Amino acid sequence: MNSSGQINDQFAKDLRGFGPVGIIAILIILLTGNIILPNMIVLPVGAVLVLLWVRLSKTPWSAIGYVKPKSWLITIFIGIIFGVVFKFFMKAVVMPLFDADPINQSYHFLAGNKALLPAAIWAMLAAGFGEETVFRGYMFERLKKLFGNSIAMKCLIILITSILFGLAHYSNQGIPGVEQALITGFVFGAIYAATQKIWIVMIAHAAFDLTALAMIYWNWETNVAHWIFK
Repeated sequence: MNSSGQINDQFAKDLRGFGPVGIIAILIILLTGNIILPNMIVLPVGAVLVLLWVRLSKTPWSAIGYVKPKSWLITIFIGIIFGVVFKFFMKAVVMPLFDADPINQSYHFLAGNKALLPAAIWAMLAAGFGEETVFRGYMFERLKKLFGNSIAMKCLIILITSILFGLAHYSNQGIPGVEQALITGFVFGAIYAATQKIWIVMIAHAAFDLTALAMIYWNWETNVAHWIFK
């Protein structure tokens, strides 16, 4: 093997490890996340960096859940249905128990906003791809390497990634955003831990966010929030 190949192999090993290079990679990916530009333009830079990390570290794609499903049609169908139902359940049942404001004040500017609707739809799709790739695919792989793959450690990993996922929503959605993200993080994390495939949670996440967008755009939020708790 020539010196270039040895350097590449060493760099790949360092990226897979938890020395300075591996820790820096984790911090860069987590702190980058989705970059939000003016007019709701979302760039899933963190997820793109994860894909680059997989390539440079010579990690199997299956390690971050990028595994071809038995049926794309069934996976897409289940993901969409689950994501939509889950959002209505969170809005009508769970969030009222936290005494959350029925109106998502952070994104209420999208109500009836036709000009920003295309960008908002893209943002919801980008969030599904970006956040699941980072918080489920990448972080599960990193933490499994660190803690192991026992049932107890899987539960710990679900907890840690859910907390990180919740905190990532504080800056633009405040405490209600953290509460919702913690719960969705637990649910999506549990599904991913059980299946080891990312597509269904990625699709469900995008469907969840698109349903939230529909509620905001058509001013359904208050009505849905009061379906059960008047």
